[in-house]
Amino acid sequence: MPQDKASPDYYVSPDQLCPGLYIFLDLPWFSHPFSFNNFKIRSADQIKILRELGVKRFRYDPDRSDADAFPSAVPVPAEVITVELPPANDQNDPALAAKRERIERLREQRVRLDNVEKAFVKAAAIMRNINRNLLSRPKECLAEVGELVEQMARAFLEAPELTLHVIGDKAGGEEVYYHGLNTSILSMMLAKELGTSIEDGRLLGLGALMHDIGLMDIPDRVLKKNPDEQTRAEIELRKLHCEYGVKLAQKAGLPENVQLMIYQHHEMADGSGYPRGIKREGMHPLARIISMVNYYDNLCNPVDLAKALTPHEALSLMFAQRRQKFDPAVLQLLIRCLGVYPPGSIVQLSNDALALVQSVNPQKPLRPWVLIHDPKVPKEEAIMLDLEQEPEINISKAIRPIQLPPAVYEYLSPRKRVTYFFDNGAETSRGAQ
Repeated sequence: MPQDKASPDYYVSPDQLCPGLYIFLDLPWFSHPFSFNNFKIRSADQIKILRELGVKRFRYDPDRSDADAFPSAVPVPAEVITVELPPANDQNDPALAAKRERIERLREQRVRLDNVEKAFVKAAAIMRNINRNLLSRPKECLAEVGELVEQMARAFLEAPELTLHVIGDKAGGEEVYYHGLNTSILSMMLAKELGTSIEDGRLLGLGALMHDIGLMDIPDRVLKKNPDEQTRAEIELRKLHCEYGVKLAQKAGLPENVQLMIYQHHEMADGSGYPRGIKREGMHPLARIISMVNYYDNLCNPVDLAKALTPHEALSLMFAQRRQKFDPAVLQLLIRCLGVYPPGSIVQLSNDALALVQSVNPQKPLRPWVLIHDPKVPKEEAIMLDLEQEPEINISKAIRPIQLPPAVYEYLSPRKRVTYFFDNGAETSRGAQ
């Protein structure tokens, strides 16, 4: 893959700039109006802006430039090159004004992400409390869960627009509680697209949050054991968590429909699931949603993380090879809402930059926010781009984290576990208090 320093000693003067030339801006990111510090020139307007930056010569890469862009390129010794920063007091430059707006939008996005992570930590604490105190203090636990479900129902079923974020590994700290949150959030996202009523949405959110409570009655030696090493008896014991979950739900006083979702969350549309092997027609409609989302999240976050699929790989596998297991309409909605490249995916952009898909609006899934790898920008200040605002930049393909060079992997920090949380503006700010 081409690197930023492919040809560090090739330069052109401002007068020699032309469309098709792949250039590098050896300037701070905030001091020029472009989204990236290196890119291929596409238009005369870009050339005009470049010439106004006050830079005497521009470094470029012949290998990434169009063949006819600058055929007579001559290498220039780097030591004779001088680079001047653009005037810092040019407040009337419309291009730099646009960049300042982009920087302000980036600042607001960082604040937004901080609020989302605070809300996520609160939700994870509620899930922890459920696991520890459901039977000893059921009323208190269900009141907390009800508050969380109500927040989700308002956000997903009433808000006109909602954003799904991938959460950093250190935000919550206790991964055992993430699966229920993931399942509930993604299920509620689909409920909105399916036109589910507020009441059914609340039931779905509750059923998805609680679907695995039966695992509390399975010994840790079975739960934490590598699935490939489990005996037949251990596999069958683990499957009993569906039945155990119903019994716990009854003791806690959960609604009958929620009990049914807990019982059926491993059933499959083709009858290949458990505990009864029923087909789609026999499943509760809301259980079909939970079953599919549960399957997706288990592909991304299995017990053995060495076998984890990327979100892109998981969706591709489900659609291409296992679609008979799911309600086809719900599977298509999941793909449409998450996009071909769901939050947590590592991608290569059309300009060759590598990025982490960080946030997605389910209404506009192909234009997510991405975090950009740029070794010249400190990791804690990494550039985030809203691809909805960058029409010339597209996602080219997904990349497995293991394919990344070590420095890029460390910079983008792909999540060991893919965990989602949501916001819809004001609701997140209140929920994070």
